Amino acid sequence: MTTPTVADAPQRGFFGHPRGLSTLFFTEMWERFSYYGMRAILGYYLYFAVAEGGLGIPESTALSVVGVYGASVYMTGILGGWLADRVVGAQRAVFYGGCVIMLGHISLALPGGIATVVLGLVLLVIGTGLLKPNISGLVGGLYSEHDTRRDAGFSIYYMGINLGGFLAPFVVGTLGEKVSWHVGFGAAAVGMAIGLIQYQFGRKNLGSAGLVPVNPLPAGHKGRVLGRAIGIGLVFIVVLVGLSVSGVMGLDGLVNVISLISAVLPVIYFAVMLSSKQITKIERDRLIAYIPLFLATALFFLLFEQQPNSLANIAEADTDLNILGFVIPASWFQSINSLAIIVLAPLMALLWTKLGERQPSTPQKFVGGLFFVGVSFLWVVVSKFVAGDGKHLPIMLALVFVIMTFGELMLSPVGLSATTKLAPKIFASQTMGLYFLAPAMGQGLGAQVVKLYSVDNQPVYFGIVGAATIGCAVLLLLGSKSIKRYMHGVN
Repeated sequence: MTTPTVADAPQRGFFGHPRGLSTLFFTEMWERFSYYGMRAILGYYLYFAVAEGGLGIPESTALSVVGVYGASVYMTGILGGWLADRVVGAQRAVFYGGCVIMLGHISLALPGGIATVVLGLVLLVIGTGLLKPNISGLVGGLYSEHDTRRDAGFSIYYMGINLGGFLAPFVVGTLGEKVSWHVGFGAAAVGMAIGLIQYQFGRKNLGSAGLVPVNPLPAGHKGRVLGRAIGIGLVFIVVLVGLSVSGVMGLDGLVNVISLISAVLPVIYFAVMLSSKQITKIERDRLIAYIPLFLATALFFLLFEQQPNSLANIAEADTDLNILGFVIPASWFQSINSLAIIVLAPLMALLWTKLGERQPSTPQKFVGGLFFVGVSFLWVVVSKFVAGDGKHLPIMLALVFVIMTFGELMLSPVGLSATTKLAPKIFASQTMGLYFLAPAMGQGLGAQVVKLYSVDNQPVYFGIVGAATIGCAVLLLLGSKSIKRYMHGVN
């Protein structure tokens, strides 16, 4: 039986887009509310003193843990994509993933020390691996291959992500910093629960997109494979929590292992996909073209995902938080990027729609993404120069996040769209999982790079990383025409 992967007929029920986009918009909004809210306070909870309600972990280790947590979240997207493609379908994978995410936040909300933190983070990693690549793949599945609304649809969807990200630090961050870290984590669990309820009511709008696996295992194998996956997941949780809590590996060892995996896993997966005999020559060429875009995405996220570690530390330790007599929570800075997205994403979507065939090519948009995120790091240096011997001015630090946003809009939603267009058909959801290995690699390597950061050496740290990134943007620009040829007509 042939099952279509896009909506059965063009729909225009949500800002001129398919009605299913509304369901996915609000599901992702609440999932990102839970994710960004928890992330806004995670580093502080880890390194704040026990007397302040934290765990008292060394600051360098705590910031690295935040980095590898982000890396782990994206690495499990490969498994989540495979399970959707072969066993459960994308729609069910999204629901199951949301349930596991909610349990992870509940674990963080329990005052059990390192054990409940590691357990909660592992559950969040597994759940997000099921939900994240598949919900993005469902967005692509709402459009035909040549539907000109696709890039605009991803930009609207991306705005939903950032609406959740904007609200989260104000709710979860304020509760965490002003009331209790555990109350903040509990609020994140409530947000995910709301998202799950909304998703179940709106699933009918998704039609046939992701309803069944696109490359299913033989019927008799599905139950056995799913049972093994659950069993392996449980063993993984027990072993990882045990090694971390017992001190056999410790948090520093855990950081190093995950960083190494984040660098090696994409190499292995690209090799597997490129060597497959089930893809055509054109699909193989498109995968080759995808490699430099993948590496550019990894570099982008190495910088961009320092918002919850090095930049969050600057906000808490080296920024004047007193504004007109009111001391703002440091976690509020985590909302700035999302607010800028909400303001700028519709304008960017309109720009791509108006330009049509005249818009920049995908590689050129990636160049813009790298350039702006590099400039944002250089702006930290400028901000510290303006501050002199004092602390950063809030407006100067806020502009770092705004500049990053311009780069994000050039690269991230376009990267999601490009992935759905360049993906071999038999690896549809798995290629979305591969896309999320790019931010995994970036954050995994970033967890090592951030060890070089301290409040005292911030101008040197941000200056070198920012300048090197701009240099890589220039190299990508020089190679953009060659990349475009291998994309075989995909813009």
